[in-house]
Amino acid sequence: MTSERLILAGAVAQRANVGGHTWVFLQYLLGLRALGWDVMLVDRLTADEPAASSRYLVDVMERFGLGDSFTVLLDDGATAGRSREEALEHARTSAALINVMGYLDDEDILAAAPKRVFLDIDPGFGQMWRALGQADPFAGHDEFVTVGENVGRGDCTVPTCGIDWITTPQPVVLNEWPVADGAGEAFTSVGAWRGPYGPIEYEGRTYGLRVHEFRRFLELPRRTGRRFEVALDIHAAEHEDLTRLHESGWTLADPGVVAATPQAYRDYIRGSSAELMVAKHIYVATRSGWFSDRSICYLASGRPVLAQDTGIRERYPVGEGLLAFSDLDEAQAGVEEIASHPERHRRAAREIAEDRFASDVVLPRLLEKLGLG
Repeated sequence: MTSERLILAGAVAQRANVGGHTWVFLQYLLGLRALGWDVMLVDRLTADEPAASSRYLVDVMERFGLGDSFTVLLDDGATAGRSREEALEHARTSAALINVMGYLDDEDILAAAPKRVFLDIDPGFGQMWRALGQADPFAGHDEFVTVGENVGRGDCTVPTCGIDWITTPQPVVLNEWPVADGAGEAFTSVGAWRGPYGPIEYEGRTYGLRVHEFRRFLELPRRTGRRFEVALDIHAAEHEDLTRLHESGWTLADPGVVAATPQAYRDYIRGSSAELMVAKHIYVATRSGWFSDRSICYLASGRPVLAQDTGIRERYPVGEGLLAFSDLDEAQAGVEEIASHPERHRRAAREIAEDRFASDVVLPRLLEKLGLG
């Protein structure tokens, strides 16, 4: 009989005050709990990382009723939340340990779990690192899941590394993301200009970051006359790009203010009129089928999404609530379509979230694919 326990391992405390990243984990934790699973988050920090990082996680978990469902492992042997011994016992009695991006490297806890699942939320990077012999984040795992829903298909150039990948969309807990009132004021988004990884050279091609795609669409505010705002994590030294953003009509918000906590992030999304989602170049160029966890939150909130095509046109109902674009002309047309028929697109956005991304739809399917039933 399958255990009703699971472990979810990943970096939340280490990325304190990044509300959108925290929501990636909350969707799984809250969604699995609603399905009846006793799920525990295992995180880790080094002793020299600020104590505020651990406090951030404690505050988040308590606020969402998960105060008894986590531990933070410190490299000096201390913990925050549940003890290391309790984490080991939870692993031993679990159905599986889901290791997001292979973040957890505690050999004892990994060995205690009967099944170790690698959950890839950044498709392309890990696969290319392994194919190039630069790193092997997949080692020591038994099952492999990716949110790149086209990985393994002939039209997707993300290398499989000989792995039979299980694909899944990312989930959203709908009762945490009710339909927002009002129309909102601007097309918005939240993201990093560059992010933690650099470009990758693979098989004669350079696979880049969001910056390399965003520059293609800088003229969108000027072309449409609409208001665009992005909570952008961009370094102050990016003088040329910052100047071009401002001159092209973009308003920049500080993600450390408007999206620092899960609550602030949710409020920011719900106060928008729609999302303009520009993807990382690697997601677009590989035709990975990646779709943003952030965009799913917009949809659930009844906020339409105009998404750069990463191979999603064949995956999802595109046209109402969710629109796709590949070039500046298509993006401009999508903006005008959403702005011209806002109510229709808001209704359709929520319907897509309910049908395709709701946690009580996505997670049972994923668990079944993993043999957890």
